[in-house]
Amino acid sequence: MGKIETKTHHRDSTEADPLWSSLAQYFEATVARYPDHDALIFDDARHTYESLNEAANQVAKALAAQGITKGDHVGILMANCPTYVACLFGVAKLGAVAVLVNARYKPAELAYIIENADLKLLITHDLISEYANFGDLIREALTIRQTPLLEQLVMQGNPREGFMTWDAFIAGGACVSQDAISALTHATTAFDPCIMMYTSGTTADPKGCPLHQAMLVRNGQNMNRSRYFLNDQDRFWAPLPMFHMASILPILCCIDAGAAVMSTTHFDAGDALAAMERERATVAFSCFPTIMQALIDHPDYQSRDLSAIRRINNSAPPDVLAKFQSAIPQAVQTSAYGLTEAGGVIAFHHPEDSLALRIRTCGQPMPGLEAKVVHPETLEDLPFGEQGEIWLRGYSVFQGYYKAPDKNAESFVDDWFRTGDLCAIEPTGHIQFHGRIKDMLKVGGENVAAIEIESLLSTHPAVKMPQVIGVPDDRLLEVACAYIELHEGQTATAEELIEFCKGKIASFKVPRHIRFVTEWPMSTTKIQKYVLRANYLEAL
Repeated sequence: MGKIETKTHHRDSTEADPLWSSLAQYFEATVARYPDHDALIFDDARHTYESLNEAANQVAKALAAQGITKGDHVGILMANCPTYVACLFGVAKLGAVAVLVNARYKPAELAYIIENADLKLLITHDLISEYANFGDLIREALTIRQTPLLEQLVMQGNPREGFMTWDAFIAGGACVSQDAISALTHATTAFDPCIMMYTSGTTADPKGCPLHQAMLVRNGQNMNRSRYFLNDQDRFWAPLPMFHMASILPILCCIDAGAAVMSTTHFDAGDALAAMERERATVAFSCFPTIMQALIDHPDYQSRDLSAIRRINNSAPPDVLAKFQSAIPQAVQTSAYGLTEAGGVIAFHHPEDSLALRIRTCGQPMPGLEAKVVHPETLEDLPFGEQGEIWLRGYSVFQGYYKAPDKNAESFVDDWFRTGDLCAIEPTGHIQFHGRIKDMLKVGGENVAAIEIESLLSTHPAVKMPQVIGVPDDRLLEVACAYIELHEGQTATAEELIEFCKGKIASFKVPRHIRFVTEWPMSTTKIQKYVLRANYLEAL
């Protein structure tokens, strides 16, 4: 049957080290090996491993002075910045849980997170106040729900009523000894929670995903040792928000090698190209086609020296991935499959995989992880090549959603986690992703995967981003509606795009409706299709 365990299917013999340490110990071991090496590079600031460790110790002492200890939940609501990473490791040193809050949340969403996550302290800043005023956001959120556990708000930046200043916060930690911090670090065990993120699906309320120490450290080790093969001179460009695993995983991977992560507070394609040239970036982890497309569409792209890049990572339809590979021919274009509940990513391509595999699939599970595909209704195991729900098992699967026993009961079968993703597994162990199970349309009784229509639409030269949803239809019960973002300067009509699809896919799969958008309803880095569906119905 189509079950994959990487110990028998993966070409590498290297396994991650036996893991019985905390995230903080993992980080501190690299500090000891590479104290003077760059750890974190921003446009206007950088940290060595030693200076980042010192900043994290300051945060840990300050938190301890506020009464934070092992198991407490500390919220971080910030844009990408060096302080974000210092706070993350500062929380980890105490054995507390860093709740990484989506910086795009509105007041009601933030209020839900503060209450549901049982935050005891929340750290924020005013670094991007011209774009997002986190102080106002928090104050408004606190009027919406009761948050009895929240004891302190900390603001880095200008003083704000109701918030402890950053200077006072850090100064308060002077009374805490480094030995006290070290004692908490060494009291943390591999299966204690470390980070909690909230993930959204097809419903409005996100679900808390506590990620334990072992899954994070082992995923970082595996990402490096079995897929990326970094050394201490590498520069890993990772521009995505730090409240997302697509930014946290690169940090964990670089720690294993003593390499440096390049990040940015605001993504600007021109600035990003300049930074990658200046720092001689070796990995470009753009992940999402909108970011990669912005890079290669920028006027400076052809003139920048990006020859040091040997690896790029994106998730997109095959034609788009092939285009990205052509854009940086000396690099190896790879993809990944994963989800927050499994530590971000469970499968990456190996750089020796063929181009055909690298644009058709999402790679093989990393060592120590298993995947199988089952029929979503009968729960029978399916053979290689057949589509069904992919189930996961192994070290990186989380232990359950926070305060959600009913959801956990339906999400686990024995020790397998039901992802809700529609996938197939090839005989080589490579995973093909076909969308979410709930992303399936039922058109006149025929099952249609939204991603199949999206993949076709993405090949139209005017289409930058397509997203397909199912909408009601009097005759067929449900039909496809495609929301389309066009490339800047390009035009297309609904009739033209519908005609483009005819003859290339079965007629029942052709979209009946086209809607054009210039921006998307986002949750972290995912487009919220349920919002698109609600918008469609509201407009009827």
